[in-house]
Amino acid sequence: MLILIGPSASGKTEVAKLLISKYGLKKLVTCTTRPIRAGETDGVDYHFLTAEQFLKLKDAGEFVETTVYNGNLYGSRKCDVCEGKVVVLEANGLNAFLEQIPEKICSVYLETPKAIRKFRMIDRGDDPRDIECRLAADDRLFDKSRFKRIDFIVKNVGISLEELTEKIAKLYQKRCGR
Repeated sequence: MLILIGPSASGKTEVAKLLISKYGLKKLVTCTTRPIRAGETDGVDYHFLTAEQFLKLKDAGEFVETTVYNGNLYGSRKCDVCEGKVVVLEANGLNAFLEQIPEKICSVYLETPKAIRKFRMIDRGDDPRDIECRLAADDRLFDKSRFKRIDFIVKNVGISLEELTEKIAKLYQKRCGR
């Protein structure tokens, strides 16, 4: 299982998409209680659950990790975890995986300078008021000391998205003995 971590606009989501489309990895479909959005498909983008369903699964010990974001519950089910899957998480999520199934995890931290991340957020149309808050919060949330283990740190500077993805795919294959 490959877990991508890193601050906002470090390239995690785009790398995950390329790992899925070009390297045969599968997306770990996580669960959420947030409403489904236009264009999303249950079971593809997320498993959309009611709060009651989510909490029942949580009480039964079905999740590796859970979090609350913007008032909605999110979580990764144990039954969905396997080799050949990729997921984007933050420190608490990765640490929960490492506490429960450390031998199944390969973690890659995408390290990208703040100035580049800020430019990317502006370029993709993020709300300017949110950008500074996210950059400041990321300094704390993605401080490497918060992570129990990071297998690889990959610098996302001066490299194309394709080259970055290829590098991460090779690290994952090497780690998993593929």
